[in-house]
Amino acid sequence: MKIGNKEFQWGERTYVMGVINMTPDSFSGDGLAQNIEAAVDLALAMQQDGADIIDVGGESTRPAGAVYGKGAESVSAEEELRRVLPVIRRLKEVLTIPVSIDTYKAEVARKAVAEGASLINDVWGLKRDPELAKVAVETGVALVVMHNQEGYAYGDLISEVLQGLRHSVEIALAAGVPEDHIIVDPGIGFGKTAEHNLEILRRLEYVKKELNRPLLLGASRKSFIGTVLGGLPPDERVEGTAATLAIAIAKGADMVRVHDVKQMARVCRMSDAIVRGWIADD
Repeated sequence: MKIGNKEFQWGERTYVMGVINMTPDSFSGDGLAQNIEAAVDLALAMQQDGADIIDVGGESTRPAGAVYGKGAESVSAEEELRRVLPVIRRLKEVLTIPVSIDTYKAEVARKAVAEGASLINDVWGLKRDPELAKVAVETGVALVVMHNQEGYAYGDLISEVLQGLRHSVEIALAAGVPEDHIIVDPGIGFGKTAEHNLEILRRLEYVKKELNRPLLLGASRKSFIGTVLGGLPPDERVEGTAATLAIAIAKGADMVRVHDVKQMARVCRMSDAIVRGWIADD
């Protein structure tokens, strides 16, 4: 799969997606609001530390619940664009790796791609705005579809996650998105309890086999890690994230979306050496 100017050879190694949150209310405490230069500096550091792509978001997806309170406020497309477009413009000028736009709104995606984004990362899997698939077709960029739902009720968790992702893929294909432009994400932390997240990770190999598509995993600093480790805040979940990613890589994850790029790039490299075989640098 080509994303921007970079070839992603699925199965050769695990790719690292670095997170840039241009929000004032990120769950992970890393929201940069409108500090464009801080975002540029962070993205450059992530690139230096091993990121393969930078994911820029302008609307927090912080969930409601005991950990985060009432959850993040939704924002208009206009506000989201105000937050992300200046950053994407600057990143396009200074980075050698591609940029992704984290949005479920077609209007935001279209303008972000026009400014330089090369991947659309939709946390609602085309269920909130199916027009987003048309943007991917018109612009020729790749698309991530994630499983998400309102509430935490499941009859059969894994079957329903698979069903939801298959539906998202069907929407994309029906709109004309090429088969090889679609990445799937099981949606760790979205509409799922800690127990649900752990079960998905335990059965990730099965999920990957059933979908037979490149798989993105976003577990970085998520609340289930804090829950398992006795209530740790987001900035103390690095080791828990590392354990989660190492196991996910062993079970087939192709790309990981992370906040702590330096540490997690090392986790990926070590995990890949064990799972896929180590080749010494020249």
